[in-house]
Amino acid sequence: MPYANSDGAQIYYEIHGEGPAVLFVHGSGGHHAAWWQQIPYLTEQGYSVVTLDLRGFGRSTSELDEYDSLEFPADILAVLDHAGIDRAVLIGQSIGASAALKVAVANPERSAGVVLAHSLGGLDNGELAELVKADRAEAEKLPVLDRLMSRTFQESSPEMTFLFRQMGTFNKAKMQDLRNLTVGGPSTETLANLGVPICFLAGENDAVIRPATIRRAHELVPGSVLELIAGGPHSMYWERPDLFNAAVDRFLKTVYA
Repeated sequence: MPYANSDGAQIYYEIHGEGPAVLFVHGSGGHHAAWWQQIPYLTEQGYSVVTLDLRGFGRSTSELDEYDSLEFPADILAVLDHAGIDRAVLIGQSIGASAALKVAVANPERSAGVVLAHSLGGLDNGELAELVKADRAEAEKLPVLDRLMSRTFQESSPEMTFLFRQMGTFNKAKMQDLRNLTVGGPSTETLANLGVPICFLAGENDAVIRPATIRRAHELVPGSVLELIAGGPHSMYWERPDLFNAAVDRFLKTVYA
């Protein structure tokens, strides 16, 4: 069970498989084990898959009263350094996308590519901010679980739904404990000129961030890849791993051609 030291915080991580590196950064309800449906698929495709627990999550340091999300990128870099990984494709889910994107902007030489999964990664753009605000207002009209996964899935897969809800109980950090989630994001111009491949990955049935918002972000970042998946919900990695994994694999094959 390796741990990396990130400015005094002990960051737990795992590595599975061999090959070009792919590092997953979980969302607010997840941790390293959230990717159990991605690891077997991607290792079989010939990738080395790295999963971690950001501070406050899973097995990482969790004794703080609140957690500054601006420290999350350092947690990712600490894992890359400790594992001896020079470059990796960073895949961030929801709030994990912001941390992954900050790493790429500050350290493009360490980032073979970035997948912003169901998130704009905190992009600093007025037009996009208004779209995200409107999307959030609509999402907040729904029960929390209905924002994250479809009602059909909840009714047809009660065991998987129960497990999904249990995942978050292993974390001390909750959304209300996280500070600076929307601070310090790059501009769309910075991202377009970064020289790091960017993929916007979302589902057309995402109740948290709407397809039109994702499309507009893609338009504002020339050269970016758009994977907008029919039938995909916000937690597509959990509910429809077949669709999520295939989209990730398509991007990885272009990056690691």
